[in-house]
Amino acid sequence: MVITQEFNLSAKGYCDIHNITDQVARAVQESGLTNGIATVFTPSATSAITTVEYESGMLSDFEALFERIAAQAWEYKHNERWHDGNGFSHVRAALLGASLSVPFVAGKLTLGTWQEIAFLDFDNRHRSRRIIVQLVV
Repeated sequence: MVITQEFNLSAKGYCDIHNITDQVARAVQESGLTNGIATVFTPSATSAITTVEYESGMLSDFEALFERIAAQAWEYKHNERWHDGNGFSHVRAALLGASLSVPFVAGKLTLGTWQEIAFLDFDNRHRSRRIIVQLVV
């Protein structure tokens, strides 16, 4: 059985990080399924999904890390082609990936004590984003 749900969020870009654990847990709960896999996916080339300990120090560290490994100021061939200035966004999103799978047991996500699901928007402008949650048993 496969159940697909989705939700939207407003993101401002530039490493805007959102905790989406509650929305994913709600999708599992509302499905009525007890055991399976929840796949969370962002249909975007400039955003990503991962797990983090969602606290202010880690969020700052994450943002600083991305500036060190894919700085906004660098020259990107993508920018030369499209002139949209978001080459760094595509590189950052590709490093993390667009999806994450989390098992659920007894209707609950099997995340670790401090582990939460995060959506990261790396684009260089505000966007409305779609998040797809697909539950498979």
